[in-house]
Amino acid sequence: MKDDYGIAARCLDPTQAHVLRGCLNAAGIAAAVADDHHSQVDQLISPALGGARVLVHERDLAAAKEVLAAYERGDLALKDWEVPE
Repeated sequence: MKDDYGIAARCLDPTQAHVLRGCLNAAGIAAAVADDHHSQVDQLISPALGGARVLVHERDLAAAKEVLAAYERGDLALKDWEVPE
């Protein structure tokens, strides 16, 4: 089904999962973070649970992977002289 959610990323650090969600939202892709509260309460159990998950609709999964790959490459980073508006 095209309305199901797929996992775009997994992060052991819940804050990183929210950063990735923000990147996806800024790119126009609806995203949500799941299991982040478990990771914050007990970081020792986080690896067993698979960390926090960044979820997107399956129809947006390919586009989300491209945005996340651009983030990992540093394409979305601000240059030293750039000031966000």
